[in-house]
Amino acid sequence: MTFGEQPAYLRVASDLRQKIVNGSLPPHTRLPSQARIREEYGVSDTVALEARKVLMAEGLVEGRSGSGTYVRERPVPRRISRSGYRPPGGANPFRQEQAEEGARGTWESGSEQENAGAAVAARLGIPPGERVMRTRYVFRDAGEPMMLSTSWEPLSVTGRTPVMLPEEGPLGGCGVVERMAAIDVVVDNVVEEVGARPGLAEELLALGGVPGHVVMVVERTYFASGRAVETADVVVPADRFRIAYHLPVR
Repeated sequence: MTFGEQPAYLRVASDLRQKIVNGSLPPHTRLPSQARIREEYGVSDTVALEARKVLMAEGLVEGRSGSGTYVRERPVPRRISRSGYRPPGGANPFRQEQAEEGARGTWESGSEQENAGAAVAARLGIPPGERVMRTRYVFRDAGEPMMLSTSWEPLSVTGRTPVMLPEEGPLGGCGVVERMAAIDVVVDNVVEEVGARPGLAEELLALGGVPGHVVMVVERTYFASGRAVETADVVVPADRFRIAYHLPVR
């Protein structure tokens, strides 16, 4: 192979991908068999198999037990809106922001105390093993799972206060900014880092994805005078959603 030349399996995958994109292989069409790919492209069985694996990893095709490999229906990505402003009147940020996009946002959650692991402790600026409140969320749009979130709050900040449980009490369901303000903690900064990775098995099960699908991960941390008061991992399926930021100009 000369410098800059693609491996054979990538060239085959690229041609098949183009056929999927331009409609020559429409959704629900059976992908050419391994033998057919071998004959059509003049490649080995190994190359044909690896090309099919590439398309499957990209989420363009899916295997059906006892039937073969088929082109997947490609969803039109929808927006998940995130804002850089504080919602007025204690409104839940997720509910308000999705309403602006015409979504019918609901969520389920559960909270429990745990010892902070090394990674979470580093993000919160606390010693590993310190007690935190962990809350897990499944967010839905018209019943369809669209986003997962796991948040951690140091109990040194919220413990023995009315906002110790994020989804219970007088401010249950309100955003972090409003809840912290209720205990005289003024949130003045939020940092979000966005990345992507293959979804974990339990994440894809909850989100309705298949193995190999990519998810976007937002690592979010709220600060009050330089002290982290909450950090969270927000997980979004990359094939179905885009994250749109609405940031104020100051």
